[in-house]
Amino acid sequence: MPGLSGLDLQHELLAANVTLPIIFITGHGDVPMSVKAMKAGAVDFLPKPVHEKDLLLAIEQALARAVRDQAQRDELESIQQRMQKLTRREAEVMGLVVRGMLNKQIAFKLGTGEKTIKTHRARVMKKMQVASLADLVRVAERAGIGKTSNSSP
Repeated sequence: MPGLSGLDLQHELLAANVTLPIIFITGHGDVPMSVKAMKAGAVDFLPKPVHEKDLLLAIEQALARAVRDQAQRDELESIQQRMQKLTRREAEVMGLVVRGMLNKQIAFKLGTGEKTIKTHRARVMKKMQVASLADLVRVAERAGIGKTSNSSP
């Protein structure tokens, strides 16, 4: 491509948050170039001449990745929308629950009663549309809550 290499285009697409799967087809590729492309998210790096079977397989993989990635983006957007429905206190309680704190510990930490925490926790479960603590933890981890918490409750 005149003026812009495939790696440069890939970099520009990533910078613009374009989520298209990329397949490189090149007559001048080398191992370092292919490694760089793959690390940046390319689906495949095919040398010319490309065999039809290899190209079709790469396209199938690219389409499968695009579907999977879109499903993950949709799930994250749904989680974020549900989290926006939480009050500040509910979000605070959720964060402490997913860290593994008991209702009694949360109540002490927040200076309120255990019954109040149970009420907040029930509202969190309903608004987050989860049926179990395990589901809540999974959803919270998907949203990036509680990942870096190494401190004790």
